[in-house]
Amino acid sequence: MTGVINDAISKLARSSVKAITPYASARRSISGTTAATWLNANENALATEYQVAGEFNRYPDCQPAILLQAYANYAGVASNQVLISRGADEAIELLIRSFCEPKQDSITLCPPTYGMYAISAQSQQVNTNIVPLTADCQLDLPAILATKPKLVFICSPNNPTGNIIPQAQIITVLEHYKTSALVVVDEAYIEFISQSSVASLLKQYPNLVVLRTLSKAFALAGLRCGFTLANADVINALKQIIAPYPLAEPVVQIACQALQTDAINEMQQKVVVINQLRNNFIDFAKGLSGIKKVWPSDANFVLLQVADATHLIKALQQQGILVRNQSNQLGLAEVVRVSIGNAEQMQNLQQALQNYFNLQESI
Repeated sequence: MTGVINDAISKLARSSVKAITPYASARRSISGTTAATWLNANENALATEYQVAGEFNRYPDCQPAILLQAYANYAGVASNQVLISRGADEAIELLIRSFCEPKQDSITLCPPTYGMYAISAQSQQVNTNIVPLTADCQLDLPAILATKPKLVFICSPNNPTGNIIPQAQIITVLEHYKTSALVVVDEAYIEFISQSSVASLLKQYPNLVVLRTLSKAFALAGLRCGFTLANADVINALKQIIAPYPLAEPVVQIACQALQTDAINEMQQKVVVINQLRNNFIDFAKGLSGIKKVWPSDANFVLLQVADATHLIKALQQQGILVRNQSNQLGLAEVVRVSIGNAEQMQNLQQALQNYFNLQESI
C-alpha cells in the first residue's frame, strides 16, 4: 500500500521539480557525520554569544524598521534600499520569481560559482546562460554581453574560487544591461575585503542589486539572516512576494545586536585574524609537494588541487576534519575547498595534511 501511495504522490509533483538535483549543502552532503573540526561550510569559527529576551506569542514584523535602519547604516545606504530575508538564498529566489517569466526569461551565470543561482532558476523554469569564468577566474565579458538575460549573477568574492571580480568589469556589465536586466552582485564574503564592495554604485546604477549576509564574517550562519541592497523600486517588487513573516523575533534581536558599533568592531578584528590565518595557510599549502595548485583568496576559504580529492577528504575525515570536495564544479577537477577555522583547527589541519602527503610520497 505504501508503494502505491508514494507513486501517487510522485505523480503529483511538478516534473520540473523532480528533474532538479538538489543543492548539496555542507550539512546535507555529510548528514549524520561527527567531526571535531568543521572546515567545509565557510563558517566563521570565531563566534560571539548573543542573548534573546521577551515573549514570542506575537508575529514579528515582516521588515522590522530597527533592523532595516541598522543594516542601512552599516552598508551606507537608505533604509528603503534594504530588504531582509532568510539568508541570501531567499533573496536569490525572490529575484528570480519577481523578475523572470517561467519558460520565457533567462539568467546568466559564470561558473564555477555558487550553485543556488542555477537551482533557483531551474525550480522556477527559468533558463540559464552559462558563461564560464576565464582561466584567471575573471568575467568573460564578450560572452556575457552576448546573452539576453533578465538577471546576471556575479559572486564577488566568488565562491568557490575566492577571488574578487574587478569593479571595472562589473561596471561594464551594468552599463550594457542598464535598461534590460538587473545585475546581482553577491557579496556574501565582502567583509574579508570590504574596500571592494560595489554598494556605493547603487546611486549611479538603478539596475544594480547587492546581496549580503550575516552568515560569514559576522559568524551567524545559524541565524539565517540576509540582506538585499537595491533601488527602492526593486525592493518594492520583492516585497510583493516575500513571505508575510520571514524573520523570527530572536533573529531580529540577535541581528540588531550584531550591527551595534562595538559588535561590528569586534567582527572586523576577527576578520583580520581570519585573513592572517588564511594567508599563513596559503603559504603552508604552497610548500606541500602533494598540492598541485593553491588558489589566491580574498575570502575565508582556499581552494587546493590535489591528485585525488576524494581520497584526501576521506583521509582527513578519519582524523575528524571535514573539508569540501569541489571537483563537480566546472574547471575544478580534483579540487577541495578548505574553510579557515581558528588557530588550533588550522594547526590540526596542517599537521594532518603534512602526514597525508608524507604517507603518499612513501607509498
